[in-house]
Amino acid sequence: MAGAPARYLVFFQYFGTRYSGVMETKSDQALVGVQNYLEKAAEQLKPAAPIKFHISSRTDSGVHALANAAHLDIQRGPGRAPFTGPQLVQGLNHHLRPQPICILSAQRVSSTFHARFCALSRTYIYRLLLGCAHRSQIPVFERDLCWAPPGGPGSMPRALSQALCGSSPLDIPAMREAAQFLLGTHDFSTFSSPQAEAQSPVRTLQQLQLQPSPSLLGQHHLHRGLEFWEVRVKSKSFLYRQVRRMVGALVAVGQARLSPAGLQELLALRDPRALPPSATAPPGGLFLHSVHYRHTGGHVLINYSLIINNY
Repeated sequence: MAGAPARYLVFFQYFGTRYSGVMETKSDQALVGVQNYLEKAAEQLKPAAPIKFHISSRTDSGVHALANAAHLDIQRGPGRAPFTGPQLVQGLNHHLRPQPICILSAQRVSSTFHARFCALSRTYIYRLLLGCAHRSQIPVFERDLCWAPPGGPGSMPRALSQALCGSSPLDIPAMREAAQFLLGTHDFSTFSSPQAEAQSPVRTLQQLQLQPSPSLLGQHHLHRGLEFWEVRVKSKSFLYRQVRRMVGALVAVGQARLSPAGLQELLALRDPRALPPSATAPPGGLFLHSVHYRHTGGHVLINYSLIINNY
């Protein structure tokens, strides 16, 4: 008789461009979910019962994760001891190759633990590359890992733009001013996708910062004139596409196509139709940075280069 199943919390990362998203999809699709590969790898561990990954945070196609989380139950055959954390990490990573998916850590948790519902907060970062006149200027190792939006409209005098934000083509101070209107508890319906499932649109943003960011490999001297910035946002949970739509609106502020007060008015409208789909930032610049729990902390990974080891 097989022993009782052991529950584990695992943190894992992936390069999202190759997948339909993190969640499982039908295997006959051109692109499948990261979960498909996780569970296929788990099958190779010869469990006594099928293994299902319960994912903490959903991400769309093209969105990356520096550290997502999931819990899973593993039941082994008679006389076989439960896996240790390191054994599970090694076994899953062996069977995940050559996919750009990596298990970062694994630890035993109680049978009542749930990766989605026990999370205290989730942190996302959105990476912006400023100073590109054309996509060809994006460094090779940054493609699909950032968004290079065009600068402000021609109506903004160049001298004023430089006075506001140095060599950046976006008005960073205006973006920071607008971001303050999004902090705290609000009805974020305007920044939810119109296709979102019905749920409460009220969320609390604990953090929303716009700050300089290093390039992937830190080779600034090879790409003079390019600036990397990141929007860092933290909340217990988010609406569908909320982060990408907020970033798109902030970039519109930086381009002087929307004022900070205009963004505040959009928030007050509580209508997803008020923000057109074209205003949504593309998925490639978005990373799930970390998921935090009360006792386990969060597996925080800040080395972007690890995500392209298998790219």
